[in-house]
Amino acid sequence: MKRFIRVMKALSDPGRVKIIKMLEHKAMCVCEIQAALGLAQPTVSKHLKLLEESGLVVSMKDGLWVNYRLPEKIDNPYAARLLKSMKDWLNGEEMISHLIERLPLIHREDICKKINSK
Repeated sequence: MKRFIRVMKALSDPGRVKIIKMLEHKAMCVCEIQAALGLAQPTVSKHLKLLEESGLVVSMKDGLWVNYRLPEKIDNPYAARLLKSMKDWLNGEEMISHLIERLPLIHREDICKKINSK
């Protein structure tokens, strides 16, 4: 039951649901997710930690960045079922559609230039 509750708690926040919907389209680093959602870096990191602990996302180091993506193989059957279902859910929601439309415009290299020039 603990695995079920962990997944449900992870999906109980709108920000974490948005992250899942974005990761359906591409792997992203924290700064890209932060730019897309307009959230503070600690908030995004906390969301990603909860999603990763529940088995809904995985991370991989890539040079300077840590990329987050949806897992290919999922050990938690509740996470697997929900991720499969979520691919069909919320796609018509204006907020989700707007986020997905903006994804091609968000580039980590541009974000890092802005951060490093401050």
